[in-house]
Amino acid sequence: MSSKENKLLKNSFGVSLATLASRILGLLRVRLEAFALGGGVTASIWALTLMIPNLFRRLLGEGALGTALTPLIAETEHSEGIPAARRNLAQVLSFLGALLALIVILVSAGALLMGKYGAFCGSGFMQSDRFTGVCRLLPLIMPYAFFICLTGVIGAVLNYAGIFVRPALTALLFNLCMIGGLGAGVILDLPPQTLLTLLAVVTPAAGAVQLLLMLWMLHSCGRFPVFSLEVFRSFAVTGKLLRLAAPGILGYGALQLSFLIDRTLALYLGDQALPALTYVDRIIDLPIGLFAVSLGSVLMASMTHAAAEKDWETMREQLNFSLRHVWFITAPMAAAVIGFHVEILRVLCLGGKYTQSDLDAARLVAVFYGMGIPLFCSLKILLPAFYSRKDMKRPFYISLIAIMTNFVFNIILMFPLQQAGLALATIISSAVNNSLLLFLLARDGFPLRVNTVFSALRSVGMALLAALPVWLCLPHFQSLFPETFYADCLILGTVAVLFGVFYLMLAFIFRAPELKEFFSILRRKKKKSA
Repeated sequence: MSSKENKLLKNSFGVSLATLASRILGLLRVRLEAFALGGGVTASIWALTLMIPNLFRRLLGEGALGTALTPLIAETEHSEGIPAARRNLAQVLSFLGALLALIVILVSAGALLMGKYGAFCGSGFMQSDRFTGVCRLLPLIMPYAFFICLTGVIGAVLNYAGIFVRPALTALLFNLCMIGGLGAGVILDLPPQTLLTLLAVVTPAAGAVQLLLMLWMLHSCGRFPVFSLEVFRSFAVTGKLLRLAAPGILGYGALQLSFLIDRTLALYLGDQALPALTYVDRIIDLPIGLFAVSLGSVLMASMTHAAAEKDWETMREQLNFSLRHVWFITAPMAAAVIGFHVEILRVLCLGGKYTQSDLDAARLVAVFYGMGIPLFCSLKILLPAFYSRKDMKRPFYISLIAIMTNFVFNIILMFPLQQAGLALATIISSAVNNSLLLFLLARDGFPLRVNTVFSALRSVGMALLAALPVWLCLPHFQSLFPETFYADCLILGTVAVLFGVFYLMLAFIFRAPELKEFFSILRRKKKKSA
């Protein structure tokens, strides 16, 4: 393992630890949401409401704009220095802030008007409780889009500056605030409408605190934007950023449109369909955020440095190295969700207003989404290989193909498989997306190496072998305990420990290099602390 690969893994390990804390709180949040909101109409209203600002977050914050800003900042710092980059950042943040403020006003006003006059429309959905509930909550929650989009863009700048862990820790605040709101709702036994209003107010407040912390981090690393009249005499930098980001924005926009179509189709499958997709999506977000997003953010910064210096060999090494580790980590996570999804759902969701019927509606969704975990995570590694070279157009075209694939399979599968069909269509489209991106990278001189493919297959095989004996013994474990929440926690904990031990044993027996590389990071950390 080279020093650059060691640094890459070390930085991503630190971000993963910070993300782990946030994701653990996120699982507690899922538990409280399921308990307080259930798996029916109330949960659907909240999922639809939160989806709107999150669409803008993925599009203008963590999505194409933040991704395109990283190589632009790298180019400016490399050629003109940090002061010029700070002036450019001021221009970008001012333009983005004004655009986001306009979006917040327009969406909020539109929600108020539709909520007032929707009853005069003949559409059954516009007269439904879900529609009126979303229209009521959107004006309260939309400021969150303003705060979180600016937070995402600033996070890209901090990552390029080599600051990874502290920005990742700010996500803790959001989950803590949501847990506080949900906890208050459960303790005070608030009515559904009152609880949803409380959550809609808490969400932008948490986003505002996150933004203030990110601005403080910019100041502490000497990259706080320099605002002056001279900066706004020309918007050449913003124009260049928009031209660079335009294909990516269109691509992310198309992906979010596809996501919106999925969720809209789910509304027509019954009250349980959308919550089933939403809760399972939150659960599988743990492995995606824990390692793939962490490694992807570090990889984007590292590859941008390499691309600026035209160091293509380093990029090839980092791409293959990252893919090996992503599959080594996510293959067992996928096997765990597929094999033990009922136990996971019982612990994280069942109880309160979330019934056994809601759980049954989510079972097959969990199986299919579990199968897709390695594919979702691989995308986070493949895309930086394009974006770091300012290649935004081709991933956009590939995303359009994937979206069309998703839509076609949605229509084919949703009727025989219900909401599970929507999940399976997402997996198929993700496989198409991965395959086409890999094909383009191979043509560009960044092919998958034989050892990378072999490592991925080995990780999948080890995960299946480790899960099989635990899965066979699971009925015996369940017969020893009554069906209570604490018994479910004990069973799931036992299963997780046994599965993890078996997987590590197999990794040692088959001499998986990822295990040695991972423990080398831990040994270095211990030596430094000593």
